[in-house]
Amino acid sequence: MSATQVESLIDDLASGAVEVVDLTQPLSESTPVIKLPPPFANTPGLSRTEISMYDDRGPAWAWYTLEIGEHVGTHLDAPIHWITGRDGADVASIPPASLVGPAVVIDKTAETESDPGYLLTVDDLEAFEAEHGRIPERAWVLLRTGWGSRAQDEAAFLNVGENGPVTPGPDVEASRWLATERPISGFGVETVGIDAGAAGGFDPPFPLHNLLLGAGRLGLTQLASLDKLPITGALIVVSPLKLVGGTGSPSRVLAFVPR
Repeated sequence: MSATQVESLIDDLASGAVEVVDLTQPLSESTPVIKLPPPFANTPGLSRTEISMYDDRGPAWAWYTLEIGEHVGTHLDAPIHWITGRDGADVASIPPASLVGPAVVIDKTAETESDPGYLLTVDDLEAFEAEHGRIPERAWVLLRTGWGSRAQDEAAFLNVGENGPVTPGPDVEASRWLATERPISGFGVETVGIDAGAAGGFDPPFPLHNLLLGAGRLGLTQLASLDKLPITGALIVVSPLKLVGGTGSPSRVLAFVPR
């Protein structure tokens, strides 16, 4: 980007020609957290302990100690989150250029309304490219399903039925395609995890975690306001903590959207 382009972006932000859209769900003690069945260990959500509150412990300031899992709320999955990526990057080692890139929105809201466990396919991805052009290098591919509307209702958001969670996501071959066929930075969803709810029963299990993170790409979950993005043409900025050894991090995710 040239100096002129940077100046133009600054001017467009000031004039409102470019809008900043927050794609981050609010993070609180009530934020829904993934629930794994026994015997697997589960992550804590967010809890906080008061250090001082404008009192004798600190008369002019307030602050808290936080306890939070790396994979809570809107968060990034680093390659080392999954065993296939165990030799890859931790959060602190992710190249900054991978955290900024074009946003590509694949809208499957209607399909998910009729089938909450909708599986994204290679045919879907190829049809998208036939209509909107090839997914660009370093893009963030974002699956819009309308699931963000459930984010304040844990039961509806996790949507666990008799046979486990029922949430949308890519099937095995779409996961493989995303990991190998396009040099994307990552894949983002509105749901609690990047894989579909039924993905524990796929071959391989949790294929997007397995293949995408194993290929050194990134995951992004619990996104908000994807309906405010154009299908193409927006720029996404993902801001995780620069956490040494981190397998993931709660993140603020912003998009620059031309009006």
